[in-house]
Amino acid sequence: MLRFWRATLNSRNGLAFAFRSERAFREEVVALALALPLASLIGTTGMRRVELIAVVVLLIVVELLNTAIEKLADRVTTDHDPQIGRVKDVGSAAVGVALVMAGMFWLFAIAERIGAI
Repeated sequence: MLRFWRATLNSRNGLAFAFRSERAFREEVVALALALPLASLIGTTGMRRVELIAVVVLLIVVELLNTAIEKLADRVTTDHDPQIGRVKDVGSAAVGVALVMAGMFWLFAIAERIGAI
């Protein structure tokens, strides 16, 4: 039980740090807050509503992992390193792919709702 409690505190601390230090993370939390009620308006089924929320949560997860990679890379060296730069670029690309995926899910659901597909 103590291990579970410590893991919970570590998770809370990580979320709080990301919220304080990363603008993109804060924006994605706002997107999640908007997605919660909008999913019930746009989703045509219960499963579609879950998918719409889940894809925004997935975006947040990828953003957290990217933030962890960037913070670790900055800790390794403050000097410009081309390899570290590429690692950071790959992390950013992962966020970009997740963002495109989320957008596609939402656009598909909107098209479904208005009867376009």
